[in-house]
Amino acid sequence: MVHLLGKLPSEECQKLLHWVVDGVCGREPPRMADYGNTWTLVEWMELLDSLSSLFRLAVGKKTPDEEVLASLADVGSGYGEAVLTVLRARREEIRQALVERTNYVSSSTLQDFDWQIKLALSSDKISFLHTPLLNLRLDVKENGALKPLSVEMNREELQTLISSLEAANKVVLQLK
Repeated sequence: MVHLLGKLPSEECQKLLHWVVDGVCGREPPRMADYGNTWTLVEWMELLDSLSSLFRLAVGKKTPDEEVLASLADVGSGYGEAVLTVLRARREEIRQALVERTNYVSSSTLQDFDWQIKLALSSDKISFLHTPLLNLRLDVKENGALKPLSVEMNREELQTLISSLEAANKVVLQLK
């Protein structure tokens, strides 16, 4: 689905690619709101998944630049070169993030989870604001100790979490 990158003006391509790498490295990923005029939600999720997987796999499997460029043949040479430029510039940072993520995953194990849905009520002079929220509680075993984690998210954040988990599952299946 990397061919969707061709919808973006070439001068904005590297900015998006660096932002995708930020997301791969555990920082703030790009937001759909910034690119809503360029892609639909489905295209956006597919593009992010494809680019994130491309960066992870290229660094994780030490894929040569020529092979990466060949996999981007349907996007166009300008976009392929932009991907390679970002990959070369941030390869070590991506590798370090993958190592840290692997170490964290290997030392932490999800033991249990629980969820609740509640309404957040906000008082206002005009009316009440009803916003459904998911309260997710995870029990994670880390270095032999059980550590509770609690996350509260709205519908958008929940959808992002589900999409991220699906993308992670795809990557895990690709690595097997």
